[in-house]
Amino acid sequence: MRVTSAAASLGAALTLLASTAAPVRVAAAPSPCEIDAVPRIVAVGDVHGAYDRFVQILQAAQLVDGRSRWIGGRAHLVQLGDIVDRGPDSRRALDLVRGLEDQAREAGGAVHALIGNHEVMRMLGDLRYTDPNEFAAFVTPQSVRVRNGFIADAPSPDRDRVARQTPLGWVEMRAAMGRQGEYGRWLRTHDVVVRLNGVVFVHGGISPKYAGRSCNDINTTVRRELGPDEEDTRADPLASTAAATDGPLWYRGLVQEPDSFEPRFDDILRSQHARAIVVAHTVVAGGRVGTRFGGRLFAIDTGMQPAYVPDGRASALEIVGSAVTAIYTDRKEVGSPLPESAPAQAR
Repeated sequence: MRVTSAAASLGAALTLLASTAAPVRVAAAPSPCEIDAVPRIVAVGDVHGAYDRFVQILQAAQLVDGRSRWIGGRAHLVQLGDIVDRGPDSRRALDLVRGLEDQAREAGGAVHALIGNHEVMRMLGDLRYTDPNEFAAFVTPQSVRVRNGFIADAPSPDRDRVARQTPLGWVEMRAAMGRQGEYGRWLRTHDVVVRLNGVVFVHGGISPKYAGRSCNDINTTVRRELGPDEEDTRADPLASTAAATDGPLWYRGLVQEPDSFEPRFDDILRSQHARAIVVAHTVVAGGRVGTRFGGRLFAIDTGMQPAYVPDGRASALEIVGSAVTAIYTDRKEVGSPLPESAPAQAR
């Protein structure tokens, strides 16, 4: 994976934009990443701008009402990242999650909006998978002036290319995802990994390399890489936890390794003090939540965005105690109970 740097300095265009931008919303400090005694957990995988389907599955899980207001009480919603890219309505989905964070907290519940690899790509300026309508969502009455200023600030030989590659709203999106931007500042406070009731939730997966690292260590490292060390991350992304191919945001091995990997998976669970792991990122064929390794791994990216996965669907995974239920908009499927603890050490 390669995270590209910005093609040119935002220069005067961002200065102009800053004078017209909405006030930055400062998020509350992130919750601890290890929480027990959660009465109900609902996990949802990759949204990729599929706002309508996202709302539908939250309604099916009885977390929001017909006006998309929180009705989940003390439940904890875990959104496993990749809200953005590939689809047109990611800004609406981000705004929904931001609102639900506050509403759930007031009701005694919580929303854990984890960072996915596409959030990292966007924060670092890699917009290869951005749907054109995502730029359009950031267009304002000043956008023509902002774009023209950005083009004019580019070196003369590059201006034609910059003009072709800079649709209206592009500059505003880049600013909004920056370290001081409306969405970038908010996202940079969020976790990569959270453990609830002994179940680890992470976008990509926990590889053997990262198995011994606590959620707090991983979260703190990624915040630093996307914050004060962002320029170092841009210069060598593969050396970072945020963008490493075997890191928690990109690793696909828990879904793709052969069944013979199970003993190593058990080692990962023991190292994480976890009874199960829930991942997204890797689309499960057939549009159904997948399980592996004796029901200790759950893969919940069922292809919510139809432009990306034509035969996909929205889904959610509910965990109440040790009871597990896959939720779809048309049905629920009860699975095998979760183990009570991490696997015992082999003798």
